Amino acid sequence: MKQIYLDHNATTPVDPEVVEAMLPYFVSRFGNPSSVHYFGREAKVALENSREQVASFIKCKPTELFFTSGGTESDNIAILGTAYRLRDRRKHIIIGASEHHAVLRPAEHLACDEGFAVDYLPVDSEGFTSPEKLADLISEQTALVSVTHANHETGTIQDIKSLTAVAHEKDVLFHTDAVQSVGKLRVDVDDVGVDMLSLSGHKIYGPKGVGALFIRRGVLISPLFHGGLHEKRRRPGTENVAAVVGLAMALEIAQRRLESDQRHLGELADFLIEGAMGAIPDCHLNGPRKNRVPQTVNISFHGVEGESVVLSLDAENVAVSSGSACTSGTGEPSHVLTAMGVPAVAAQGAIRFSLGRSTTKEDLKYVLEILPRIIERLRAMSPVYNQGK
Repeated sequence: MKQIYLDHNATTPVDPEVVEAMLPYFVSRFGNPSSVHYFGREAKVALENSREQVASFIKCKPTELFFTSGGTESDNIAILGTAYRLRDRRKHIIIGASEHHAVLRPAEHLACDEGFAVDYLPVDSEGFTSPEKLADLISEQTALVSVTHANHETGTIQDIKSLTAVAHEKDVLFHTDAVQSVGKLRVDVDDVGVDMLSLSGHKIYGPKGVGALFIRRGVLISPLFHGGLHEKRRRPGTENVAAVVGLAMALEIAQRRLESDQRHLGELADFLIEGAMGAIPDCHLNGPRKNRVPQTVNISFHGVEGESVVLSLDAENVAVSSGSACTSGTGEPSHVLTAMGVPAVAAQGAIRFSLGRSTTKEDLKYVLEILPRIIERLRAMSPVYNQGK
């Protein structure tokens, strides 16, 4: 039986072109890019060529791009680095209420251990926030605002441009976690106006363990750790050249496929939403139908536990998620859905289907064939769903 993978927001398979591009840097071109001999120079050229490729995708200067181990590290460098740099003058930050834990946790650290005040920017029932709400929270003590570009659970695409305008009007820096948007949408850092932007390789058919952080020229942050001169001391440590080459190739492929991927995945997502909502009573879509990353579909099935649905689908060779992979198995309702005002009983039954390039309509037809009976079986055992019936 074919295994059907619908958890591409957690991670993606590495594209064969990416693997091919990376292989020489494990074997024959293995030099340290900080070395001055031939092997080091060869690696340095690959590193800087990749920097130019990645920078061109988000329309920044290569000198504004710094390679990291992934989205979590990029987020931490941006948030903690800014806070530490400005702590003598400003000790307040604002983050979105529906952020990934890579943003939430450093903010909590600043609040609990570093004496910072943290405010959470509320979202509406579809996961959107507003410039007016942000303006209400900004004070003279605000050092940074961090709001995700595309939400990892619902796919909601924030109007980052309008939010950065508010922040900059009050002389406040703005960071966005774009891990779920770069490579899936066109992202221009000058157009959206951010000061810092995080991205990752393994969400876009690149390798795990590599990401990047855009830091606009003139923005100063404190490094989180110290070592050599790598990445202009913003992120010291020998660069993972093979992975960086893979990240650049993944974005090159994404550039070629962007329109066709969006069209293909958008059509499949609509087919899945309409099929599930039409066949299964008491369910609803979390997040918007429009202004959403096309491959992300989050549906609440009332009266069931999301983890039970995940395990039941897994037994039928279908891989999905009940939320972010980083919090899978906690048993707690999604903080993203809670921030959107989704009732706990509905949030507990939420499933994230994240589609990918290999997803076919036949895959989704199979899912829509087995999903109604799974939900029916779980509801028959549910004291919550059967209350009052």
